[in-house]
Amino acid sequence: MTKGRGKDNDSVDESDLGKGHRRHRRAWGWTLLIVAPVIAAILGVGRLILPWVARDYVNHTLERSPLYSGTIGKIDVRLLRGAYTIHDIQLSKTTGNVPVPFFSAKTLDLAVQWRALLHGRIVGQVVMDEPEINFVDSPDDAESQTGSGGAWLQMIQDLFPFDINSALIQNGSVHFRTYKAAQPVDVYLSDLQGSIDNLRNISDETTPLSATVDASAMVMDQAHLDLKMTIDPFSYHPTFHLALRLLNLDVTKLNDLALAYGKFDFKQGWFDLVVETDCKEGQMTGYVKPLFRHLRVFSLARDIKEDNVFEFFWQALVGATTTIFKNQSRDQFGTLIPFAGEAQGTTKAAILATIGNVFRNAFIRAYLPRLDQNLNTNDDLHFGAPSSFSDSVTVLNTNQ
Repeated sequence: MTKGRGKDNDSVDESDLGKGHRRHRRAWGWTLLIVAPVIAAILGVGRLILPWVARDYVNHTLERSPLYSGTIGKIDVRLLRGAYTIHDIQLSKTTGNVPVPFFSAKTLDLAVQWRALLHGRIVGQVVMDEPEINFVDSPDDAESQTGSGGAWLQMIQDLFPFDINSALIQNGSVHFRTYKAAQPVDVYLSDLQGSIDNLRNISDETTPLSATVDASAMVMDQAHLDLKMTIDPFSYHPTFHLALRLLNLDVTKLNDLALAYGKFDFKQGWFDLVVETDCKEGQMTGYVKPLFRHLRVFSLARDIKEDNVFEFFWQALVGATTTIFKNQSRDQFGTLIPFAGEAQGTTKAAILATIGNVFRNAFIRAYLPRLDQNLNTNDDLHFGAPSSFSDSVTVLNTNQ
């Protein structure tokens, strides 16, 4: 009897325990049914409010600079990416009457760079879609636009709460304009694709020149330009190595520029350009190598009809000079212009060396559109041999 009653008591206790579990689960279920919508509502309201908060933050940031004013379109917030996107941003100079903004972009996307978290760093990445920069030259400083001082770059960096480690440029353009010449000038780069990486050295690399810049573009929608650069982002004074090369530009596309600043125009020809600069702790050395192939500047029949007396004789002098001092075998007029100076001060070109190099190109050996081996100490900065014109085989087999 006693044992039987003991079993009945045990069974009653287990039944009560099961009922308690069921009541506990029902209580949690009701709690979730109440809390989940509240959380969803809070996130939904936050998602709706965030673009307004971001817009207020962006507008406040753009209003800080006394040199530039900014306008923006709508703002998208993407919580899962840790990013927000600004549409139709423009930064315009506040002084003078400059008809074009200094910087504009279809979209400016600022996001957390997730791969940097693997290195224990929280940094950002900027992606610019269809950015455009306009440099404007004018006799009046108030109406010129150079971007000097870097205030506009600081404004973009301030748009993101974290340090920017990398940037991507998609379908960008850069213009050099002047509106004060007899014929307005617009020399431009289009289809600009570029990347800037490791500005904060998140990998803790031991090489000083750890940040890299790689860009390509079309000049006047016709000639190809490449730029490569390595930077020491933590050097107190500018420290970098830069290499740039432009190949096969039809010089007649520069006639507005040549007339505005040189008072002559081109009849035909092709232009190549190589620039290389090495800067260590603010002390800069380098060279510019301009090369003109199959160049024709003077045409008696055309210039005697179109030019005044001064312009006619000036065109004749420029034409005669380029003809006399060209390399006959390559039909090329060119030189190498060495320069040195301070990155943040004055830079001087070596005039006598430049003149001597004109003679060297003409009578000893023609310069080629490639990097000078004496300055190119960084193995990462190199361009392939030019293959877009007929004497590429000569380039491959001939020393500078």
